[in-house]
Amino acid sequence: MLDIVRLRVLAAVAAHGSVTEAARTLHYSQPSISHHLARLEAATGAKLIQRAGRGIRLTPEGELLARRAAEIVARVDAAGAELAAQIGLQTGRVRVAAFSSALSVLVPPAAVALARSYPNIELQLADAHPTVALRRLRDGSADLAIVHRYDDAVPQDGVRYAYLLDDPMYLLSRQPDQALADHRDTAWIAGCENCRGELLQFCEAAGFSPRIAYSSDDIVVEQALVAAGLGVTTMPGLALRSHHTDGVVASELTEFRRRIYLATFGEPPDPPATTAFITALRTAIDTLG
Repeated sequence: MLDIVRLRVLAAVAAHGSVTEAARTLHYSQPSISHHLARLEAATGAKLIQRAGRGIRLTPEGELLARRAAEIVARVDAAGAELAAQIGLQTGRVRVAAFSSALSVLVPPAAVALARSYPNIELQLADAHPTVALRRLRDGSADLAIVHRYDDAVPQDGVRYAYLLDDPMYLLSRQPDQALADHRDTAWIAGCENCRGELLQFCEAAGFSPRIAYSSDDIVVEQALVAAGLGVTTMPGLALRSHHTDGVVASELTEFRRRIYLATFGEPPDPPATTAFITALRTAIDTLG
């Protein structure tokens, strides 16, 4: 009977043309490689390797068996990978950290699809600002993060970023078809001092500095203040999808938008459960009207 370990050795020798390189690739010693080749010759009754100067070369019988060995090894490896993936999908876990509006709009349909296809995958969700989500990704307490940026520059910070979608920005007021410049003298509602940078940049690009009269990071509070006529604000489209107060009119700011990214850490491939969630998330985004 042909042994898969010995077939793997023969395939490696054929691929590299050297016992030394085969040993290095397989993390075996050279005597171990020679031992496996000798046992394979004994099992087949054929001379598979012969000396050629200071090196070796395969005999015609060795070349024939090496071609078949490469096919067999590839199929065995593929079967092992498929089985590992299937086991991972039966018992896996995926931990997702995402900002609030992504967690309320994008994640639920993906979570439902994941549970339908892979009911044994454990899904853990955490509401986290992008800075916190990336920190959790790096310290290993999250498997993936959904984050946003207001520019096209992807950080070179060791994290793998995959683009998901553009999220348009809107001006919220009580009148239709409004522009930022229409409210240079209006009271503004802004996030906390750590979260209002984008609003200040938008207004600066429109030629004025906003008079910030109210501060809140809660989209329900912000919209309630707008609806009461106390001021105006800007808000991303995903946030509007998660909550839209009656009386608040959203005018799209076509020159501004934020980009949504999926962030993972470490070398690919991702674990099977993580990959399954990513697939479900992209499908959910594709069906987002």
